[in-house]
Amino acid sequence: MSSEIHYSDATELAELIRTRAVSPVEVVQAHLDRIDRVDPAVNAIVTVADDALEAAHAAEAALTAGAEVGPLHGVPFTAKDSIDTAGVLTQRGSPIFKGRIPETDAVSVERLKNAGAILLAKTNLPEFSYSTETDNLLTGRTNNPWDPDRTPGGSSGGESAAIAAGMSPLGLGSDLAISVRGPAAHTGIVALKATHGRIPMTGLWPRVPRRFWHVGPMARSVRDIALAYALLEGPDGADGFATVPARIDTGTGASPDRPLRVGWLVEPGFGPIDSEVAATVQAAAEALQRSGCQVEPVRIAALEQDNALEVFNRLHVMELKPAFAEATEGHEDEIFTIAQAMLATPDTPPADFIRAEQAAERLKDGFAGYFRRYDALLCPVLPVPAHAHGLSTLTVNGRPMPAEHIQSATVPFNVTGLPALSIRFGTSRGGLPIGVQLAGKWLAESTVLHLASLLEKASDVRDRHPSIRV
Repeated sequence: MSSEIHYSDATELAELIRTRAVSPVEVVQAHLDRIDRVDPAVNAIVTVADDALEAAHAAEAALTAGAEVGPLHGVPFTAKDSIDTAGVLTQRGSPIFKGRIPETDAVSVERLKNAGAILLAKTNLPEFSYSTETDNLLTGRTNNPWDPDRTPGGSSGGESAAIAAGMSPLGLGSDLAISVRGPAAHTGIVALKATHGRIPMTGLWPRVPRRFWHVGPMARSVRDIALAYALLEGPDGADGFATVPARIDTGTGASPDRPLRVGWLVEPGFGPIDSEVAATVQAAAEALQRSGCQVEPVRIAALEQDNALEVFNRLHVMELKPAFAEATEGHEDEIFTIAQAMLATPDTPPADFIRAEQAAERLKDGFAGYFRRYDALLCPVLPVPAHAHGLSTLTVNGRPMPAEHIQSATVPFNVTGLPALSIRFGTSRGGLPIGVQLAGKWLAESTVLHLASLLEKASDVRDRHPSIRV
């Protein structure tokens, strides 16, 4: 039963617990056993919550007493180690914060707990959540459970690896430019970056640049993502960007009057894309067409006029550098390569900063025009499948590209704040997951989730779970 438990999704686990087919104690213990067995090879878990089993016993007692229970009652979840957890270490991937224990939960953690979920563990991340690889001086490097010689991505790489490896059914990550969707694609799971401000950032660090940061649910099924999103969305009275009331949605969903209109795009606009990734996006487009959507190839002029990654780099550096400088002052000998590189980055000249702001506005205008005609955009998540650790250069169809190119297809949706979801739809010749990305208009999460569910049903991927060498 343990093997069935650790690869069951959160929705199924919640139903099994409600119907008393399994107990919360069995579920939590099965995941703790899984962590003990496979995490030494993966290094996704940095702290196990001391009170997880105690919470599971309390959840079982509530069921026995006939208490009303939430939709995730007794279901374990994990959270990236930049997300505050009351009484549980939150060390942000840095020796500077070693031993830090928050007094309160982040709002996202609190909301999952209020739904009955049990915090199981914290997961690894790059220093200060600032890298596309998960490695740091405090808790080391996380490996991709599909191939330990490859990265699970970053910055929510520990979270993606834990979920893919069956150590957790559901998790919380954060996303500045790529950080839930990229790791999800690297490891073959699902992740959502909702419209900016839909899920409060209260209780996360770094806080800047908040106009690009998002909290996002990560899981192995679309229905788990939809459930978690419904629990997480809505203002909290503290995050000034989280102002849209919950349950407001501009998505069309499925309609008997007309099919959903989906454009699909590989190149140009996102830079060079590996041929296997491009083929997977096209296969997903064909699957949506067979599912009744109106699907056609598109080009988005705004993406070709302004390079979103360059725009992002010019803007975010000016806000992050002061935060990093303040956090590391007096601890210069405890800084990993990532923070060192950020602090050494030249300031953006004011004129270039203004031009970048204007380019960000043009990108938003361009997508606004696109979504007048289409309900969604289908595109790559990453330009390549999971790559080896520590690369400074990516090779895409024989062409060398800087490592930061890994973000080229995800960062446009952070710059514009559009909702975007990553879901696996293929497998590389080397046996690695290949994901595709669905983006919708602002506040149209229902459309993105609906299309993702269509792809999930249409997928013929057979090797759903990695064979972990332990």
